[in-house]
Amino acid sequence: MIIQSKKVWIANQFIPAQIEIINGKIESIYPYESKKVDQDYGEKRIVPGFLDIHTHGAYSWDTNDATENGLETWLANITHEGVTGLCPTTITQSEEVLTKAVSHVAEVYKTNPKGAEILGIHFEGPYLDMKYKGAQPPEHIVPASIEQFKRYQEAADGLIKIITLAPEHDEDFALTKYCSQHGVVVSMGHSNATYEEAAMAVANGARSMTHVYNGMSPFNHRNNGLVGAAFRFRDVFGEVICDGNHSTLAALNIYFETKGRDYAIMVTDSLMAKGNPVGSRFMFGGHEIEIYPDGSAHLTEINSLAGSTLKVNEGLRILVEEAKVPFDAALNSCTINPARLLRIDDHKGKLCVGYDADIVVLEDDYSVAQTYCKGEAQL
Repeated sequence: MIIQSKKVWIANQFIPAQIEIINGKIESIYPYESKKVDQDYGEKRIVPGFLDIHTHGAYSWDTNDATENGLETWLANITHEGVTGLCPTTITQSEEVLTKAVSHVAEVYKTNPKGAEILGIHFEGPYLDMKYKGAQPPEHIVPASIEQFKRYQEAADGLIKIITLAPEHDEDFALTKYCSQHGVVVSMGHSNATYEEAAMAVANGARSMTHVYNGMSPFNHRNNGLVGAAFRFRDVFGEVICDGNHSTLAALNIYFETKGRDYAIMVTDSLMAKGNPVGSRFMFGGHEIEIYPDGSAHLTEINSLAGSTLKVNEGLRILVEEAKVPFDAALNSCTINPARLLRIDDHKGKLCVGYDADIVVLEDDYSVAQTYCKGEAQL
């Protein structure tokens, strides 16, 4: 199959080109109109598939639910926003619940379901800070434990690829070191770490920060906190929720201008509420949440932010059109940058010969005209 457009994202620019897809891979890229095509997208923008590495759920299903068919429905429907790969993300809960959750994701992964690809599990908690727990259930937050994490990873059949933890509660950075030496990305989050503690966590293997600005010690010019570390550690990755609710548009612009085009990662942090109408209520980690008119989700008991219903294509629009982030930096944040964090950038994250044919076709308003997951049209 060959598709073409006058706007194909190659070498950090849009150029007229054709993409030939064979057996789920990009086989060749040709000059525009040089071969007979199966689909001509005209002026529509063709970009790499979007990767969401921090997302709890959607369409009334949550990773912790571990119920039949929910994950498959999520993977099939998330392609409507251009997502071709994701990391189902847990929330702090009992060991029994989390073990069942990661086991279920691993079971579904083995079936090679249709739609977006499972890139791994993002294990958020339970090794977090109480002050900056956010919507994480405090009753299940526990000290970092290598032995417990080993049990989770065994249940996940090795599929846990990212862990969010509070480094100041990881004694001697033991779990940080263990994870970093066993192929698991350590991301600092829900943390009251000082700037200095964050630096030591990086020295011991941490490579990222979870939803910068939210759930972490703030920046002050005399007490820089984890937010200050996110600004200063320019070769450390950092997620940011790009819905305009969790952080202002100005804050998003500041973060991208400070971080640059290679280490910022857009995430949705979406909940099971995504895909449901305003006013819908759900249980999240044992606590009730409600969707507000602006698309955000809040804990009903204290009215605090609990997550989002953001779609990645909408996050891209917000970054470029409202936060005034350069297009290449915004696009990198949901394509090649998360691929680099997960060390899968040798076959995902850009349009290049030999890479998976994970492709998104965008309209001018950022709505998705078509998504290809390993060459298979989804819409």
